[in-house]
Amino acid sequence: MGKIEELFCQGCGVAIQTENKQEPGYVPNSALENEVIICQRCFRLKNYNEVQDVPYTDGDFLQMVSQIANTKSLIVKMVDIFDFNGSFIRGLHRLTGNNKVIIIGNKVDLLPKSTNLSRVRQWIKKEAADLGVTVQDVYLISAKTGQGFDEVKQAIEYHREGQDVYVVGSTNVGKSTFINYLINDSVGTKDAITTSYFPGTTLGFIDIPLDDHSSLYDTPGVVNRGQLVHYLAKEDIKLITPNKEIKPRTYQLNSQQTLFIGGLARFDFIKGERQSFTCYFPNRVELHRTKLEKADQLYLDHLGTMLTPPGENTAKDYPKLVEQTIKLSGEKVDLVFPGLGWISLSGEPATVAVHSPFDVPVSRRNSII
Repeated sequence: MGKIEELFCQGCGVAIQTENKQEPGYVPNSALENEVIICQRCFRLKNYNEVQDVPYTDGDFLQMVSQIANTKSLIVKMVDIFDFNGSFIRGLHRLTGNNKVIIIGNKVDLLPKSTNLSRVRQWIKKEAADLGVTVQDVYLISAKTGQGFDEVKQAIEYHREGQDVYVVGSTNVGKSTFINYLINDSVGTKDAITTSYFPGTTLGFIDIPLDDHSSLYDTPGVVNRGQLVHYLAKEDIKLITPNKEIKPRTYQLNSQQTLFIGGLARFDFIKGERQSFTCYFPNRVELHRTKLEKADQLYLDHLGTMLTPPGENTAKDYPKLVEQTIKLSGEKVDLVFPGLGWISLSGEPATVAVHSPFDVPVSRRNSII
């Protein structure tokens, strides 16, 4: 395909080529003279926020990442605090081999200040163990603000014991932003790696030297179809991507009342005494309360208009919501809507139902606030 020997895009890691504009890694011949070479796709993403599709399957990404199992290295697994199940790579223990793993939970700056961060760390560690991965430790950061970075840098240096480091994660989890921060902090180069809101922007391993003998590698984001973002248009993804601290919204509900989370999900209070339900969702996603008996028709009539996101043009393609009934005997729990946030229940006995797309099931955890 005309790949240039030993030349890789410094934005996404793909091999550079000059022959086919439609294939990954294309640059015009004139760009080969630039000091920093980035492919046409990264150039358009960086300068115009345009995203071009690439002819790679989910399996191609997984196959690339699975090479890590054959190395002797430290694995830094990044997860999205607001979408743990969606951003945790299933079968991670098979991808990492016998290497040590630490987990970084991103977007801690978006959690309400009342959040018990120690509980969040314990919860992430337990969830990882339930999914077959024993972790050395859990660190909470903000890739956006740099919060927690000094601690993570020290932890990486301590745990890697002179070995290479591989940063892995699903798409849109903040890996490239995190690594850009490390590079900028170490050598003063800003925005070395292409980043965006959108899934799948890193296309190969990006090698960042740590010392004369070892490197840190950014790896392709593994596409997990259980993430809500894969069902949404680009403008909707921006709406559900929180950009500042989430403000709790509390509703006093009677039984037989419903809350819609935009048009993305639904919560029904079926049975129980009047009580409060505190919602932690992105501030730009509107919540709508209605009577349970009217909820089905309201959804049919107003999905894409009053109930957004998804927007009017994309509502017809949004998957059908699937119902789960949950009985609570009085424990204080959070019901987590992957990729969106959660509803905290006050600890009163209740029967509720949650509705979300089939591939994005709602989960329950002990309250973190």
